[in-house]
Amino acid sequence: MTRACILFAAGTNCDQETAYALELAGAQAEVVHINSLKKGERTLRDYQVLVIPGGFSYGDYISSGRVLANEIRHNLRDAVLEFHAAGKLVLGICNGFQVLVKCGLLPAFDGLFESQQVTLDTNDSGRYEDRWVYMAVEESPCVFTRGIESPFYLPVAHAEGKFLADSAGTLARLGRERQIVLRYTTASGEPAEYPDNPNGSEQGIAGICDPTGRIFGLMPHPERFVRREHHPRWHRERLTEPQGIAIFENAVRYARENL
Repeated sequence: MTRACILFAAGTNCDQETAYALELAGAQAEVVHINSLKKGERTLRDYQVLVIPGGFSYGDYISSGRVLANEIRHNLRDAVLEFHAAGKLVLGICNGFQVLVKCGLLPAFDGLFESQQVTLDTNDSGRYEDRWVYMAVEESPCVFTRGIESPFYLPVAHAEGKFLADSAGTLARLGRERQIVLRYTTASGEPAEYPDNPNGSEQGIAGICDPTGRIFGLMPHPERFVRREHHPRWHRERLTEPQGIAIFENAVRYARENL
């Protein structure tokens, strides 16, 4: 049985939905408070998938995801390095994506816990954006998006989701090394401007992975589209397959076959 650890801290609010999504995909999911890992009451060795869910960890004080990122960097560094070296999977959703980039687990060009090179800044609109968006699934090594076709349709809900790189070189390297996984598009698949690009991300970037494809961060919420009824037009469009569940099914399939 694939076991998944959904990391919980003060302010996270999508942990139960994420656990439900993983269970639908066939995993045994456990919501684990970060203090349990810090104290040794739980260990990452017992899991094959680590998920940092959405929400507002520690109230997003300082900046979104920064406090939780510091906790991981300074308290769980060795455990995460061992986890990744064992070939296991890490997923960061929304606030979890913000955590991954701020603790140096993405883009991880030259190794984990590198200096921060990208960020997720305040939306161009200056306000919280809550809507469904279309995305193109790019060619990448990402384990989580295998077999998912464009257009990929998921909801977003964030105030700080604007993807920015620290330099043109970093942005170019992401493209060159195929670490850009998702880009916002229009419904017809064209490059998106606001509101189709809900935050003003550079090159419409909605998600990236590390060079191995086993660490993945994205701003949209796949756990909010794991039943067809979650779609705003599910009955009118006669939907049968919820697209978000594929992210979790890919993780479980990979773990079963490789771990």
